[in-house]
Amino acid sequence: MEEKITFEVVRHIGVLSEGNGGWRKELNLLSWNSRPPKYDVRDWGPNREKAGKGVGLTKEEALKLRAFLGAELC
Repeated sequence: MEEKITFEVVRHIGVLSEGNGGWRKELNLLSWNSRPPKYDVRDWGPNREKAGKGVGLTKEEALKLRAFLGAELC
């Protein structure tokens, strides 16, 4: 029997882009299957009914990414 995957949007941070058909690339703080929340970047279909592949980052990883981007984008 296949286990249902659940998620909770703990905090919606922002929309990075929007594509055709209402799909949006979002940054959220998400909890998957009642696990501790992570910063999550992924594409979402309208009303978050479908999700594309994404990446989840711990707070420490998100801080490193911010530092990397700050140094690169200067």
